[in-house]
Amino acid sequence: MPNRSADWSKFWELVKDTKFAMFTARHGEGALHSRPMTTLNGANERADVIWFFMSRSSEPVFDIARDADVNISYANPAKDTYVSVSGSARIVEDAGLKKKFWSPGAQAWFPGGVSDPDVALVAVTIEQAEFWDVHTNKAEKIYELAKAAMTRTRPNLGDHREVRHS
Repeated sequence: MPNRSADWSKFWELVKDTKFAMFTARHGEGALHSRPMTTLNGANERADVIWFFMSRSSEPVFDIARDADVNISYANPAKDTYVSVSGSARIVEDAGLKKKFWSPGAQAWFPGGVSDPDVALVAVTIEQAEFWDVHTNKAEKIYELAKAAMTRTRPNLGDHREVRHS
């Protein structure tokens, strides 16, 4: 039986080093549309929610109002780590949380400050996540790929796991 706690720890370990995510939602007539967003979660916010700031007047906020199902993807090619998250997005009205997550980076996007009425705090409740951590070097990858081709098996290039919140 897999260790769910270890899997979630590994998930957050991979996400913490990849600050920017591609936030994908259904747009307009149903086409998927992805946009880069900054993840707000710090070391103390590693539960089942990923946080973002968005403009209330922006398309992503309108998109999640129509359909709350979203995907968030992280890629860190330098470390060969990849994460895909499926979840449900919602706007959270909490001035204290906005202040907690506020940063100079947020100030650049919202010059009116944390109390700017255009600032929307978006919570994505994680339903399931899948991650890949290719922890082999280039020579090992080539060897594994060649071995797999010769033995007609799949190469073992690292960890691949799927975790769900119950």
